[in-house]
Amino acid sequence: MAIKIENKIIGYEVVKNEADAEENTKASNIIHMHEKLERPDMLLGSSYKVKTPLTEHALYVTINDIVLNPGTEHELRRPFEIFINSKSMDHFQWIVALTRIISAVFRKGGDVTFLVEELHSVFDPRGGYFKRGGKFMPSLVAEIGDVIDHHLRLIGLIKGDRLDEHQKQFVEAKRREYDRSPEQKAGDNTESFPEGARLCTKCHTKAMIQMDGCLTCLNCGDSKCG
Repeated sequence: MAIKIENKIIGYEVVKNEADAEENTKASNIIHMHEKLERPDMLLGSSYKVKTPLTEHALYVTINDIVLNPGTEHELRRPFEIFINSKSMDHFQWIVALTRIISAVFRKGGDVTFLVEELHSVFDPRGGYFKRGGKFMPSLVAEIGDVIDHHLRLIGLIKGDRLDEHQKQFVEAKRREYDRSPEQKAGDNTESFPEGARLCTKCHTKAMIQMDGCLTCLNCGDSKCG
């Protein structure tokens, strides 16, 4: 039924569903990461020790995180800044520049996981080195990227493990098979991976061995036979 309005209209309002209005109010109160977010007086952080053959002294990488929406279902821990300290001054200038750029990317918000891949792809023209455990690092920058990768997994920004349950079972079975082999029993190998293992092009770890006529990685399960 039509209603005739006799008086002058001085304002109007759209009637909303109460549930939708409440949900929109909650959504508007969620704090997202952005560059204008002010730094709190106290931040949670983690420090990582990095010792490489490229430097005489170890590097200490500290990544501080900000906790968004604490105490709510939208609570999220995001990296806010990074610092790298060392007694060695050989790489001081570019390390300070790198930490400022990475910190700026952290505070920008959005998906920051791309930093890991970008840093991993930096190669030292003088050649890389192998970490303890046989993992190859193409440069010191890539090592910093590895630390960031570990931290982002720790706070949950990079989800999941590198290997699923099926892949883990496959790798464990191959390692047990190798441990029972005559080649392994003939030597006294105390390394995490066999001596003489080749470099795996997928996980960059010296863990690729010949088994059953096929090259198989004992770290990530990659196999040349498919």
